[in-house]
This record gives sequence, structure tokens and C-alpha cells, in this order.
Amino acid sequence: MSSSENTGNPNPTARTKVVREPQRAVYDRDQVNAILDEGFICHVGFTLDGQPYVIPTSYGRDGDVLYIHGSAASRMLRNLDKGIRVCITVTLLDGLVLARSIFNHSMNYRSVVVLGTATLVSEPAEKLAALQALTEHIIPGRWDDSRQPNEKELKATSVLRLSITEFSAKCRVGPAIDDEEDYSFPTWAGVIPLEVQSREAIRDQRCDRNYPAYLQNYARPKKS
Repeated sequence: MSSSENTGNPNPTARTKVVREPQRAVYDRDQVNAILDEGFICHVGFTLDGQPYVIPTSYGRDGDVLYIHGSAASRMLRNLDKGIRVCITVTLLDGLVLARSIFNHSMNYRSVVVLGTATLVSEPAEKLAALQALTEHIIPGRWDDSRQPNEKELKATSVLRLSITEFSAKCRVGPAIDDEEDYSFPTWAGVIPLEVQSREAIRDQRCDRNYPAYLQNYARPKKS
């Protein structure tokens, strides 16, 4: 996808319509899902008693639903389940763009914004399925290879659900874009590609098991 391509739903909401650099906007659900599936961490923004908070946390996607979880005693989860509106963002950094002028330096990235009201997952089966989605999002295959949460652990954990209904994405790809008069400036210009790369897993000292298949050549999905 070029940095000037705009695909998908041409009618985003007023809150999710990309205003600055609108040519980078993406409203296509499949591309949004691909970004969400590749990321590890989301940032959850909300306001409580007039004070803004932005909390990083892991997440999982199941169809058109995002799940986040944490301790039932956490301030974020205790208050979000009361119907506080949230803004969840996920960003993937793909490269540093070095232009000839400082003003035109940039980054290649893919980001998603999801707006809505998070609700508490109280039904036991959905709560367990949500925790499975969270686990499988990070390491596919791990859920069935691990001990399942017991009743005490489930009680101490809160899970929130946010429907992916009001969303947008923004992406930049491609080379540096300089002012025409700067192309003759004598400095290096180009892109430094970046990606998340895993190393060989380090076995716990009290573990005598062979490496499972899902740890061999572990990598994030590349769907976009």
C-alpha cells in the first residue's frame, strides 16, 4: 500500500476521521485487524475525575472484539467497567525515515485507534475464552500447553470487552519526501527498516522439557 492510498469505508465517524495527512488514512477492517494482530501492546486512554490516564497493557482480538485484562484491584479496570469511554491505540514502527532536511524526517508506521465504551466480561465461558484469546495473541499454541486458570485466579482477574466498531488506522510507507530544492543537499537520505525480532528462547533452570514447536522460529504475523 502506498502512503497516498486510502482504502475501505469512506464514511468514518467524525471522531475517527483522519484530519492531518488524510491520504494516510485506512478505514478497512481487514487492514485494521492485521495491525492489531501483529502488535503486542495497546495503550488505553481514559479520564477519571478530570485526570487523563494512558495505561499500556496487552490485549487480544476475537473477531470484532478487543479484550484487555488485569488485576481486579487495578484502578483502570475497576473504573472502566463502570462505562467510562476509552480510546485504545496500537502502533507498529516499521522504519526511521531520514530526509535531507530535519523538517521532513519521519517514520514509517501503522497505527490503529479504537473508540468506545468498555464493558466487564462477567460470563465465565466468555471470560475464559477472552483469556485464551489474550494468550494466543502473544504466543499461538501456548494456551493448550499450559495450566488453565483456576477459580481463584479467575476471580482475581478482570477482563474488559470493547467492540471494534468505531475505528480508523493511519499508515506511512515509502521513502523520504524532501522539498525539491533540498534534493541536492549533500547528506545521506533513506529509510532504516525496523522490526520486532525474537532470539532463541532461554529455558528456565527448573524446566526439563524440549522446546515446543511454537517456540521454534517464533515471529509475529505479517498480514499487512
